[in-house]
Amino acid sequence: MSQNWGMTIPFSDRPLSRSRELIEELPGLGYTDAWSAEVNGADGFVPLAMAAQWAPGLRLGSAIVPVSTRGPGLLAMSAATLADLAPGRFVLGIGASSPAIVERWNAGRFERPYARTRDTLRFLKKALAGEKVSEAYETFEVKGFKLERAPEVPPRIVLAALRPRMLRLAAEEADGAITNWLSPDDVRKVRAEIGEGTELIARLFVCVSEDADRVREMARWMLASYLTVPVYAAFHDWLGRGEVLRPMHEAWRAGDRQAALKAIPDEVVDALIVHGDAATCRARIRQYVDSGLDTPVLAPIPGGEVSIEQAVRELAPKA
Repeated sequence: MSQNWGMTIPFSDRPLSRSRELIEELPGLGYTDAWSAEVNGADGFVPLAMAAQWAPGLRLGSAIVPVSTRGPGLLAMSAATLADLAPGRFVLGIGASSPAIVERWNAGRFERPYARTRDTLRFLKKALAGEKVSEAYETFEVKGFKLERAPEVPPRIVLAALRPRMLRLAAEEADGAITNWLSPDDVRKVRAEIGEGTELIARLFVCVSEDADRVREMARWMLASYLTVPVYAAFHDWLGRGEVLRPMHEAWRAGDRQAALKAIPDEVVDALIVHGDAATCRARIRQYVDSGLDTPVLAPIPGGEVSIEQAVRELAPKA
């Protein structure tokens, strides 16, 4: 396949310290990319720094690091370090994140997420190009920041974007858009907002299992924990799932978690989670690509009939 084919690192069943051999395998399996995440596990940069040494042929990306849990200068320094370790191969993915991550877990302030993301993007483009930045943005002010050593090849910057305003910002001022929790049909709607010239990246949650009932039961917990977050609720309203997900939201707000899980229809689970045997999963991933996704980033879910290690191999484009 000629398009990108990414894998999420570290793997969900092991710490980074035991991931080297499998990460080293990724290029030979046909994976082009390795993408980190940053929620409450590994941070968004260290896994990529290690992968830069373990698998020098991979493109490396963060999907995503929040713009409100680090200061602008520190974010620029971290990005510059990765860009130095992997010249021309690092993509910095940033985004607004959520109130839980920014405020409840990191004692930050989740305010004006669109403006903060836009301002951080504009600051980073200047700082990573080696400019001295003294500027009052709408959401913060920077006075006299200049990287001690700017990267020879500034990283591309992509934005986490779920709805039209942020998607248009990604298309107009960044180098791409990152999204997740969507179906192949949803990809077409997202693609229409950014046009054909902008890279579209999405993390796809995959469970290699033919036990559909078991997968759905497990996946409902994942879906409820994400789709009840306001930004994701609004995203799926925009995608047209507002009414079908209304019973879940009502039960969740009432504190009845079990009722909320039961209210998620099978068809929603099947639309948003890739599952089946490995061949079925690969075919489903290709549906995303055919619908306009440039970079699928696979996130294998434990609990299927095969191990995560085997799933990584069986989901590879060269499988």
